[in-house]
This record gives sequence, structure tokens and C-alpha cells, in this order.
Amino acid sequence: MLNERPFRSVLYIPGSNVRALEKARGLPVDAIIFDLEDAVSPDAKVEARQILAGELAAGGYGGRTCLVRVNGLNTDWGADDLAAFDGVAIDGILLPKVNGAADVDRVAVLVPDTPIWAMIETPQGVLNAAEIGAHPQIGGFILGTNDLAKELRCQPGAARGALVTSLQMALLGARASGIVCVDGVYNAFKDTDGLARECEQGRDFGFDGKTLIHPAQVGVANRIFAPAEAEVEMAHRHIAAFADAQAQGKGVAVVDGQIVENLHVETAQAVLAKVAAIAAMEGAEE
Repeated sequence: MLNERPFRSVLYIPGSNVRALEKARGLPVDAIIFDLEDAVSPDAKVEARQILAGELAAGGYGGRTCLVRVNGLNTDWGADDLAAFDGVAIDGILLPKVNGAADVDRVAVLVPDTPIWAMIETPQGVLNAAEIGAHPQIGGFILGTNDLAKELRCQPGAARGALVTSLQMALLGARASGIVCVDGVYNAFKDTDGLARECEQGRDFGFDGKTLIHPAQVGVANRIFAPAEAEVEMAHRHIAAFADAQAQGKGVAVVDGQIVENLHVETAQAVLAKVAAIAAMEGAEE
């Protein structure tokens, strides 16, 4: 299942850029968004669709999750985008500007066997995140924070204070249905420290990873959204201590002076599962 894969780094690649599409096969990213929407000019969209279809048919993207961001059905290219990638070996169609479950319904009729991912980038999308996430064909959320800030007419600032409510509401909608939720992009791709701070914020909120606009951002996202060594060690200790407590007929354990209950064990198991998923991803790329 998709939610068993890591999504630490999710890189946008323009569908029209052959060189970037080739280079992406060797990048240590967990997922790729092949973009036919914002990254492609109107006069290049038909050619980009053809280029991308050919590159995906050629394969070579390994175990990475591959999503195609199509143009909306309200454009001249959306329906043809969906037709071109229906049945192609991809992991999902990424639909821009999803405002509600009805938007997903319109696409689901055209690609009934393909997971649909939703760009949450409008006020309506945020407010309807729970109903969108509950759609049976939805595979995950990608936050479109640039468009969202534009729609809200806000200035997010370094700490993204103006977006916090929207980020958390989108995350709540995703988690209510147990689907993946990936944070928006950091625009200053040369600002490594700023990217690290925003990745740490997204990780602490609970996002699965970060969407990226440049390969130089991949290493930071992979590092910050992966469990740290201390976190992995503590996960092992929690599991072992709780198992020992249960063997003694106790309902709780104590580790470093703190109570460990079943919920902590579930968290620890999730940490180890993420470590295993990352190892499997990296092994698939060797």
C-alpha cells in the first residue's frame, strides 16, 4: 500500500523537461510528482504530455512513488491528460485545486482504477479536507501552500503562522481517513537552514514529508523526516520494556522514569516500520 512507503522527499519534476526526467531516475527521492500543470506553459502542455508518457513507459524510476499532476478538468488539457495516463504504471493522479469530494467524483469516473491524490490549496479544500480524505479513491494529500497563501491573501512569514490553522486542518482531514499528507514547498531552494527549519516544523506537526522544487533540497528532507537514531533506540527500548512488563502481568512499563503504555508501543512500532520502509526504498535503488 502507498501509506507503507516513505514520503520524506517528494520532488516536482516538469513533465516537459527531458533532462530533469532522466536525472530523476538517479535521485534519492521517495516520490516524484511529474507536473503537467504549473510547471508547463500552455503552449507546451500537449508536447509535455507526450514526453512524459514516453518517459514513464520507459520506466527506471525504481521503488519511488510516481504521481502525475494533471491539469484540471476545467482546462483545455485536463481530460486528455487523464486519458493519456489511465492504465499507465503510475501510483496516482494528482488533481489540482480540489475543493470537495465532488471534484474527485468527476475524475474518478474517468480513471476508476487509479488512485487520486488531492492538492489541498484552496480555502474550500481546507474546509472540506475531511470529506475529500474520506473519498474511497483518494490516496493522499499534497499541500499547495503557495496557492493557499495567495487565496488567503496572507503573509505566512518564516514560521508560517498565518497558515498554521490550514495546515493542521488539512492534516486532520488526512489522518481521519488514514491517508498520506505531504507538506508544501519551500521556495528559497538555496536557503538550506530555512528549509531545515520548515521541515522540522512540518515533521513536528505530523506531516509525512515535504514537497520539493529542487534536487538540492532532497538530502535535508530525507534527513529530517527520517527517525533519528535516538528515536529508533528509544522505540526498541519501549517495545522491550512493555513486553517485559506484560510478561510480569503488568499493564505499564517504566523507561527513564516515564510511563510506557500500549499507545507508546504503537508509536514505537510505527517508528520502526518507517525505518524499514526507508531501508526497503534505499535497497530498491541500489
